[in-house]
Amino acid sequence: MDTPQNTALTRALTELPGPLPARGVIHIAIRHTDRFTVVGNDLAQHPGLSTTAVGFAVRIQSLPQGTEVGIKALAARFPEGEKLIAAALRELETHGYLQRARTRLPNGRIVTRTVFCNQPAALLRPRAAAAPPQLPPTAGTIATPAPVPEPMPQPEPEPTVEPEASPKPVPAPEPVPTPGPKPAPEPKPVPAPDPPARQATPPQAATPQDHAPAAASPFVRLVPPPTAPKPPRPPLPRPRELTPELERISTALLSDLRHHSPQFTLSEDDVRELVPGVAAWLERDAHPDTIRHTLTINAPEPVNYPYQFVKHRLTVLLPPPLPGAQDLTPPPARRNPVTPFQTCDGCERAFRAPTPGHCRDCRAEDEQRATAA
Repeated sequence: MDTPQNTALTRALTELPGPLPARGVIHIAIRHTDRFTVVGNDLAQHPGLSTTAVGFAVRIQSLPQGTEVGIKALAARFPEGEKLIAAALRELETHGYLQRARTRLPNGRIVTRTVFCNQPAALLRPRAAAAPPQLPPTAGTIATPAPVPEPMPQPEPEPTVEPEASPKPVPAPEPVPTPGPKPAPEPKPVPAPDPPARQATPPQAATPQDHAPAAASPFVRLVPPPTAPKPPRPPLPRPRELTPELERISTALLSDLRHHSPQFTLSEDDVRELVPGVAAWLERDAHPDTIRHTLTINAPEPVNYPYQFVKHRLTVLLPPPLPGAQDLTPPPARRNPVTPFQTCDGCERAFRAPTPGHCRDCRAEDEQRATAA
């Protein structure tokens, strides 16, 4: 008897209109006026998300723009652990609700940028189909407000027509002293404004709505356009001259591949078409064992198309021609002339000069003596 009981819900049930279900949940929806977040049923009832992932999606959606929503930030804000939060974020990332990317700031610092979308499926369809769901958020968190905004724009054009019709009967009393024009203005305000208002409003209201999604649809489309056709594959290499000797060795090498690897069993037509490619390798002084090893090494299991596989390797892995003898000759060494040392005939000091004689000082003294004499 001393346990407190909350009778507020019991009183609220008595105020609900209509018969109530005998079992199951009964909703008492009270309209929020502030501090509320609109959550769609596609997230709240998502069959592929766990209850933990849905709960963190609602919490992230309720946070203000620019709030840190990393694993450590959420663990510091909420009681769940980092492992549980990381698993929930991976679920949201798998189903497209969350996207995390590492970006570099202008100052060189690398940060994680998180993007959250409340309706990822709406990004893959045109804006015309995604625009109507944007109206229910203004009605609160009620799950079925879709039919409410549709009739709202219809009564709006009607009051615009009524004030137009009201001023028209105002000038009608002006011609009251003249009995003749009275019957003329009476039929004008009644039939005239009604048909033009009904004919003008629907096309004017429909055309901008039809053109707006068509112009904005390219910005919503996230599916990439069809890729361009692939460039043509390079042709099979051919030798400068297919001699009988090169043809014989190439045919034997291709026919013998099945002895080393049963996957490379080629038909006669395949061998005949691949002979020029092997001859081009032999012409560039490639050893037959090297060619066999290159064609069969690290082959997938199984090789479904041996002809295409051998042709691809003969084309892509073609070695360059061997350099000639002149190409391998090192350039001649550059010889810098070195002036030898000489011994001065006057002072016997060593100096560099191409020929023997006097050093610079001795030559200067000889010139001074000659000028003095």
